[in-house]
Formats: sequence, structure tokens, C-alpha cells
Amino acid sequence: MSFCDHCEGQRFDRAQVLRTLRATQRRLRKLEADARCSADETLTLAIEAVRALNIPHLEVFDDVVDGEIVH
Repeated sequence: MSFCDHCEGQRFDRAQVLRTLRATQRRLRKLEADARCSADETLTLAIEAVRALNIPHLEVFDDVVDGEIVH
């Protein structure tokens, strides 16, 4: 079983976002107790980290695909 290019790209993008969020989480955990962020600040940092990723939009126009494809 394989994934179409679009879905394979989405799986890669999802993994990239999760890695970035985990790195942000580790960075926030290392902060001193008096420097900890509020929930709003934490979410803002996470959103900024994801926005900084370079995730291209993938357009696929091939309608005919051989083999078993998961979409």
C-alpha cells in the first residue's frame, strides 16, 4: 500500500509540525519558574513556531494512478 503524493506530503508536514511543537515544549520546560509563560503566551509561541515552517502547498493533477493508493 502506498500514499498519493498529496497524502504523503500531508504526513510529512504533520510530522514536521509535531517536531516543531515538541521542540517548543522542551524549550518552554527549560525556562526558570519565574520566567514561565501563561497559557496564552505559550500558545502564541507555538503558533509562531509553526508559522515559521516552510510548508509548501502541493497540487497534484494526475488522475490516473496504478496500484493501491490510500487517499
